[in-house]
Amino acid sequence: MILDQITNQPVIEAERFILRPLRKSDAGLLAMYAGDRRVAEATQSIPHPLPPGSTESYIARAQSIDRVDDAWVMDGSAYGLAEVLGVVWLTRMDREQSEISFWIGPAFWNSGLASEAVRAMVDANPHKAKTLFAAVFQDNPASARVVTNAGFEYLGDAEAFSVARNTTVPTWTYIKKLR
Repeated sequence: MILDQITNQPVIEAERFILRPLRKSDAGLLAMYAGDRRVAEATQSIPHPLPPGSTESYIARAQSIDRVDDAWVMDGSAYGLAEVLGVVWLTRMDREQSEISFWIGPAFWNSGLASEAVRAMVDANPHKAKTLFAAVFQDNPASARVVTNAGFEYLGDAEAFSVARNTTVPTWTYIKKLR
């Protein structure tokens, strides 16, 4: 059976959009935004330039029953906004912990949408985590504000590899205790 959407992942309501599982029909807008160098360089995993077929592969992995991450599209279509505004994902870790990551399309930067998405995800806590972590590149203070606005506290400095930059980049790591 081929599914266009994973059904074992909740839809999460936010004020101006919903967070819903990725669908095959998201490929075009995801590729457009993720193909932007500014978006790719703000993430650890998006390559630049974006190889052909990588968005479709990402969606297939996000829909897989044995996936590592749960990914949600920020869908504003019911609220007069774009169908794809960005993506938020949670990676399960051990000891009831998850790491939250996100990106938003450049057309929607500085609109509060990323902060709204992270707050909605924290409030919903679909992994039932006791602790959430977030890591942002130190040259991306806007993302640091998003996580601190959601109640995350600075934990320390680290570094992570950026595929788009092809180098290791200094990060700030944040933590949020949930229970």
